[in-house]
Amino acid sequence: MKPSGFAYHRPGTVADAVALLGEHGPEAKVLAGGQSLVPLLNMRLAAPAHLVDVNRIDELDVVRVASVDAGQVVRVGAAARHSRVEHDPLVHAALPLLRQALVLVAHPTIRHRGTTVGSLAHADPAGEMPAVLALLGGSVTVRSQHGQREIRAADFVTGPMTTSVRADELVTEASFPVPPGRTGSAWVEVARRAGDYAVCGVGVLIAVDDDDRIRQARAALVSMGPVPVVVDLTDAVGAAPFDQADWAAAARLVTARVEPDDDIHATAAYRRQLAGVLTARAGRGAVDHAATRAEARARR
Repeated sequence: MKPSGFAYHRPGTVADAVALLGEHGPEAKVLAGGQSLVPLLNMRLAAPAHLVDVNRIDELDVVRVASVDAGQVVRVGAAARHSRVEHDPLVHAALPLLRQALVLVAHPTIRHRGTTVGSLAHADPAGEMPAVLALLGGSVTVRSQHGQREIRAADFVTGPMTTSVRADELVTEASFPVPPGRTGSAWVEVARRAGDYAVCGVGVLIAVDDDDRIRQARAALVSMGPVPVVVDLTDAVGAAPFDQADWAAAARLVTARVEPDDDIHATAAYRRQLAGVLTARAGRGAVDHAATRAEARARR
């Protein structure tokens, strides 16, 4: 199949793009990487009357580590490709979790064209990027003709492929906060084939204090419901040194918290079991990562 007819617009500035969205509103769709939108157009699951292509807007093609009052944040513009974020050395040094999750997004060919912000705006329940944003407590910036506003990750995804962005707004940037202090992270998932959407995916982020104890542990899960599921694991892993954390208890907590549905790929019971297994696996990976980062700092 091919898309139904639409008017094509290629604005050169953010102001031009939001003017088009302000004029055409619900009849318009934004095109960046197109790796999610174009298949929907071809299958006629989406049939916008207007397509607003933001690829030529240079101010949206940005990836940087910025200093803020609370520390650091990785800022990713709406036209920045997954592969650029994945391979940026400064981003990886500041926030390894981004690369850990991005390498599991589809295939390298898709990541060379797809955009991180586009993945966020698509809000697929199996998508890694909305879960990473939620795990880090990040936010997105949106612009319209009426001004600019920030939407917290917790308020951004409202349902399957649904966000709180209004029809006249353009998502211009995503902000991923860099956790302060000593941290470790890991992302693991199970898919039917390499590059497929995950049957279950889990990211774990831990913060370690000066006494080598976990002061905070959190998990984010994909394919476990209509929106990313974030679970605080701090009490479950216990107060022992971080390399003795009780990930079995964390797995039991997650298994009790998630409420997946049956679908053609897996039963709810199987997904729930995977959630626990992968939480423990990601937790141990986050511990190893924290230890590796500590050793690297000690050698400097």
